Parts: sequence; structure tokens; C-alpha cells
Amino acid sequence: MTPEDIGGLIRRHDITTLWLTAALFHLIATTHLESLQPLRQLLAGGDVLSVTHVRRVLEELPHLRLINGYGPTENTTFTCCHTITLDSLTSGTVPIGRPISNTRIYIVDAAMQPVPVGVTGELFAAGDGVSRGYMNASELTAEKFLSHTFAPGLTERLYRTGDLARYRTDGTVEFLGRADTQVKVRGYRIELAEIEYALERSPLVRAAVACVRTDWVTEHDAPGDKRLAAYVIPQSAGEAAGLIAELRAYLKTELPEYMQPAAIMAVESFPRTVNGKVDRRALPAPQPEQLMRERAIVYPRNPVEEKLAKIWSDVLNLKEVSVEDSIFELGGDSLMIFRINTIANQAGIKISARDIFQYKTIAAICAQVLENRDDKPAELIGATIQPVPRSLHRRPRTVLQ
Repeated sequence: MTPEDIGGLIRRHDITTLWLTAALFHLIATTHLESLQPLRQLLAGGDVLSVTHVRRVLEELPHLRLINGYGPTENTTFTCCHTITLDSLTSGTVPIGRPISNTRIYIVDAAMQPVPVGVTGELFAAGDGVSRGYMNASELTAEKFLSHTFAPGLTERLYRTGDLARYRTDGTVEFLGRADTQVKVRGYRIELAEIEYALERSPLVRAAVACVRTDWVTEHDAPGDKRLAAYVIPQSAGEAAGLIAELRAYLKTELPEYMQPAAIMAVESFPRTVNGKVDRRALPAPQPEQLMRERAIVYPRNPVEEKLAKIWSDVLNLKEVSVEDSIFELGGDSLMIFRINTIANQAGIKISARDIFQYKTIAAICAQVLENRDDKPAELIGATIQPVPRSLHRRPRTVLQ
């Protein structure tokens, strides 16, 4: 059934209350928002709701009561509900609200102790909606359904949702993604949902998904090396040009450096499972060329810069790099920096990993580190930086989507 069909049924049968999956809600909010005009109440759920889409619906259809319905099938579909207002979107997420009647929730830490307000924990559901388990799957049932005593005389049968959540100060619950989307990259624990929420707060992005890739490596990578990748659906097709560069600049103000995606790809849509959820495993693997930004390139201006540029290109698996490119903007991480440092020293360029972390670009490393040393490379002694012909000095890069 198409969005047009749904709009026709709403008008033909004077429907006033409708339930939509998150994916269908996002589609209709983008392409056929006017079809929701006759409704008085709309429930959406089944996956994370995009703040951008929710805000658009609330602003364009102020008469409509919009409800976020959260809950796994194992707890009879609905566990929590929240009537969304524009004020409740201030944190950049759509709250899932409070438990429905005859339902209880517990947000706990790894020791099964309730967490305080504002602290992230795993959400467990209890109450009349909890199912008996999975048919013919006793091991899975034992893993996901358990009994726990929170206090003397209070033993609950719980369903382990695998979802991360936290209480807001007003008592509502904020969904923060899946427990299995917490990843560890370069020694940092990272919630992929935080990267997604940051991207979706940009007016240029309709929806975003973040993941870790291990199938996107170079000959210098160790087996199993991890890199962060983000996939975005632009608000409109006309915004694809230059989008990646703008998003990178935006994320610098929103996320710490260790959470910056090594690659950002613009896509028309996300692959979905049969249940309508985003299928992260089916997202395309970024290619090395997709690390390129839309920016000017400055070519090496002396033999040392040329050697370093070659080393960076080899380790990062890029065709070329600018001497003014930040190692991190090119997708580099601490492991790659150590490899670059080792290879550079083997080539007679005595720099440390700390130098690369601190100065980030080839030009800065040469100017701030090597030029000021008594034992600077022979190639730099008496060398002067010659201006490169205009035709070669700066050439715009193309963002590959």
C-alpha cells in the first residue's frame, strides 16, 4: 500500500486515529504530509523516530496529537507511550514517555541495580504484557526472560529488551539506542546513537545511521581494525552536493574528535529488514575514495612533504592527500598514526606520534617540528617553499556520494 493509498483511505472512511511504523511515518511526513490532515491522533513507533520528521509534523499539523509508542513484541507491542510536544524535543531525541497501564519498567546497570536520573542503563519490562517466552526456543527464553528480586517481597518476571534508556528529570524515559550498538573504537566506548542524534539535529539531514566497519581496510591495517562510518539521507536531493563537507564541519562542534566518523556517505534510503527496521549489516562498505572532502588541495612543496604525503596516502589508502589535510579528517586514528610514525622514521624523517597528534597536518609537522631541529632532514636545509603554479596549487576535490 502506497502513501497515496493510505491518504485516500483516511479521507474516504473519515479516519481520525492511525498507527504507523516509524519507517512509514517518516516517508509520509516527507512526501505526503497533507494526507494526515484529517487525523486527530497519530501513533508511530516500532523504531526510533526522527526528530526532524516529528518536528515537521507538529509544526505543520498543530491540531494533531502525535504519540510515540515504544515496546517490543515480547511485551505485547506497547510498553511506553509519550504524547510528543515541541518542548519535549529539546535534547535532540523523541522521548518514549512512561509505562502504560499494568506495565512496569526498570532501567538498571550491569549489576541489575536501578540507575539514577540521567544515567544510562538497560531497560527491562515487567507486568501483564510480558509473554511466556519463545516457542521451541528454551535457551533463548532463558536468556531474555528472567526473574529478579529488587527488594524483599518484590520479585518480578522481566523481559530484557536490549535497549538503552535513561530517565529525564521530568520522569519521562529517553530511548538511547540498542545495547549492542555500544562499540569500542581505539579504546573509547562510543554510543552509535549519539552520532546518529548529532547528525539528525542538522537541518541538512533527514535521517542518519552510524555503524562500525571492519571490512574497510588497507594493506597497512591490522585484521579487525575498526572505523566509524555514518550514512545520511539528505533533506532534499539538491542538498547532496557539498553535504559531506558541511556535515564534517558541523560535527566538529557537536562531537568529540574520537567520535567523528571516518567516512560519511549520503544515500537515498536505508536497507530494511522484513520487520521494517534498519538493516545495518546491509549498508554499503565505504571505499577509500569516499574519505575525500570537498576542499582545496595543497601539493607538497619540498621533498620531505612529498615523502610524508606518500606515506600518508599509502597508510590511509588514498590516491593523494593535501599537506594541509588533518590526519583525523582523512579517517586516520591512533593505530594509523603509529604506523605512519614508524614508516616515517624508517625513511629517515624523525618525528614522533605525539607530533602527528599535536600538529595533525604535514605542513604543520614540517614547519613546527622538523624546521626547528638542529638535525632536520637534509632536504629541508636551505630549501625554500616555492609557490606552486596556480593550476596545481589548489584543485577542488569532489565529494563522492
